Amino acid sequence: MAAKLPLHLGLTPWNFTQLDASSLCSQAQFAEQCGYQSLWLPENHFGEQALPDPLTLLASVAGVTSTIKLATTSYLLTLRNPLQAAEQVAVLDQLCGGRLILGVGRGYAPEMLRAFHVPPKEKRRIFAWTLELMRAAWAGQPVSLDGDAEHAVSVYPRPLQQPHPPVWIAAFGPKALTQAGTFGLPYLSSPMESLQTLLANYDTHRTACAAAALSPPAEVPVMRTVFVSRDTHQLRTLREKVVAVTDNSRLQDGETLDDWAIIGEPNEVYDRLASYVEQLGMTHLISTRLRVKGLHAEVAQASVALLAEVLSPS
Repeated sequence: MAAKLPLHLGLTPWNFTQLDASSLCSQAQFAEQCGYQSLWLPENHFGEQALPDPLTLLASVAGVTSTIKLATTSYLLTLRNPLQAAEQVAVLDQLCGGRLILGVGRGYAPEMLRAFHVPPKEKRRIFAWTLELMRAAWAGQPVSLDGDAEHAVSVYPRPLQQPHPPVWIAAFGPKALTQAGTFGLPYLSSPMESLQTLLANYDTHRTACAAAALSPPAEVPVMRTVFVSRDTHQLRTLREKVVAVTDNSRLQDGETLDDWAIIGEPNEVYDRLASYVEQLGMTHLISTRLRVKGLHAEVAQASVALLAEVLSPS
């Protein structure tokens, strides 16, 4: 391996079978000790492993960590009252000492949106309206949900980070990418998209920033499924399992596992990540777990530790 890559290293929890406060806090502490710089939680609803309220879970982590940033991959603005969301985000940012990164999304599952009485065709409009009101509230401007200036209110507390925590936009598809660009905010990609798709996506995002007369953000975050090991038999077995159980509908014709996941020995993983830095200008890696049954938490945790070593060579 060559010199240390210029990357912010983040991750999602590797043990999703146990996401009570104790397990999540232990994972966060281990990641912080390994040198990870951020821990990311998604938001999802109605499944047996639902994570409907990532801010509450991150609040539990805030008290047992000190340096790792606490982040969401897809805090769904379409489901929330903008005033209450602005308040809750500000409270968490105060609670964690200004370590929050807020990844926001619209939600893509029509059945989930309908359950919350959100018309799927209106999700982009509602998302933009909500985000604009939240940013105005954090800036100290009086806001009203119905535009009634006479009854506008000011939101307290304000976030510790000013004017507000970093906001990144999860986006899939040209319309969502364009919307992210019109805000001039970093775009958070799907871990299931190939490198070639990401190259096209970032071009769309940069074009939308330019059309809005905004500079593209300095942050280029990439979510990737990463597993690293020195055990070649283990790697071969895991690769076969992932191919067998993963129906990746985001791949183009001819694309394979290696186009969206990074599974390999330390030197191979380092070289693949260096390629992402060179081709995409990646500044932030958010490593996500392998979604295969039978992978013991201890094995996944060993990969987490080894990835930190790969990106911090002595």
